[in-house]
Amino acid sequence: MAPDISVLGRYTYLATELFWGAVAALLLWRADALRKAAVTIAALYPIAYVWDRYTLAVGVFDIKLRTGIDVAGIPLEEHLFMAVVPGLVIGIHETIFGSDPAT
Repeated sequence: MAPDISVLGRYTYLATELFWGAVAALLLWRADALRKAAVTIAALYPIAYVWDRYTLAVGVFDIKLRTGIDVAGIPLEEHLFMAVVPGLVIGIHETIFGSDPAT
């Protein structure tokens, strides 16, 4: 059974984003892919922002256990989510496959 982290109250979502963001940053650092990830995240961010703004507006999901801090119309935690997810994907990819020095 997974531990109940809702004891963190309104900081629950933020804590999960910070935890997984740290995992992503560690993988990216280990794979020497921080710059590659930053460029990819910057390219994806505007698309993710519009998508997130829309899904929140139409009520696709309701985020409970969040700080209540909104930035540019969406929760602070969602901004982190939009960086953490691609960062984690790139970090795992680069850790598994790495860079081929011959290319």
